[in-house]
Amino acid sequence: MKKHQIILACTAVFALLFYNEAPGINVSIFGVVLTLLISYFFQEKFVDRSHLVLVMTSILSCFAFAWYGDAASFFALALSILFLHFKTQDGELKIIQIFPLLFLNGITSLGRIFIFSQWLPERKIHNDFAKKLVAFVVIPVIFLGLFFIVYSFGSNHFSSLFTDYTLDIDIFQLVLISVLGFYISFSFWNYWVPDAFYEFNPKLDNEFNAISEVKNQSTFSFLDLDFERKSGEITLFMLNLMLLVFIATYNYEQFFEVVEKTNLSSDTHERVNAVIFSILMAVGVILFYFKGGFNFDEKAKTLKNLAKVWLALNVILIVSAMIKNTEYVSFYGLTYKRLGVYAFLILAIIGLVVSFQKIRKQKTNAYLFNQMVWYFYGTILLCSYVNWGFSNYL
Repeated sequence: MKKHQIILACTAVFALLFYNEAPGINVSIFGVVLTLLISYFFQEKFVDRSHLVLVMTSILSCFAFAWYGDAASFFALALSILFLHFKTQDGELKIIQIFPLLFLNGITSLGRIFIFSQWLPERKIHNDFAKKLVAFVVIPVIFLGLFFIVYSFGSNHFSSLFTDYTLDIDIFQLVLISVLGFYISFSFWNYWVPDAFYEFNPKLDNEFNAISEVKNQSTFSFLDLDFERKSGEITLFMLNLMLLVFIATYNYEQFFEVVEKTNLSSDTHERVNAVIFSILMAVGVILFYFKGGFNFDEKAKTLKNLAKVWLALNVILIVSAMIKNTEYVSFYGLTYKRLGVYAFLILAIIGLVVSFQKIRKQKTNAYLFNQMVWYFYGTILLCSYVNWGFSNYL
């Protein structure tokens, strides 16, 4: 089946599913159709286990959305199918590139639809094509039209066979649904990857390519590696001291000071927000100092140890925030936002562990982002398989 045929077939399926119907379970059916089409027409590109895993998660996410119909299962469905299609078509590209490509194609598809040479096959018109068109289509249609007019004047019953009925079709809605379905199908099956993405892809590798060059690479042109290493050690040592003081005061206020119940909400929000910014800055510090040469610098053992201590202290801070959030839940009950805080803090711990692995295994900065995309996707998947409606009754 050629690309333009798949696009038109998916457009027809989309129109049949969503014309005069609420999205609901039809979104799941359309997701299953896309998954099956990918699995059937591109099965030769299923080269490793991850493809089969993504097929399974796509199908399960479709069922989850059909059952729950919530935001988590919808995002799981969308991400699963997009990841499957992207990994099948452009397996050499890092999965993190799907997000800018999704945004780019959402805009460019509006214009690329009219570049017919990209998705419609070129057909040569043979000499007898015009003859066949005239003989088999034009002439019969003309004679049928003429005789229909004549017979209509001679018999009211004959005329009523073609005129005394109306089609119960909302033409505007049908056209609108068809256009939307064509746009989605075109963007999905005929997405565009600019050459810049292929050129940038090596920079997203998990491993350093030219280690000898990276070793001698400094961040600032006016500082050599010895000064920069010492600067990093001083910075991380002072940050560890500051974080120790912050953890002490944070936990004192949290566990030993008496907080009025009316102030518990605002205090919890402020402290959790502080932890969130602290974690983001902590990861930023690690990415700054271990983006290149210090990963392989034999003299940077002290710097690495200080960085590991920095990460461990941030884990302690996250655990304190979890305890505070638990206290908040015990007073006010469980809600989606408070569950979201737990999910974010767990992801933050995973991010710190991955950062620790990055330093220990001498990985690139891209390694952190490549891994966290999959952990984020896994979190969405797990959330999609749970009926979160129970929180309304707590």
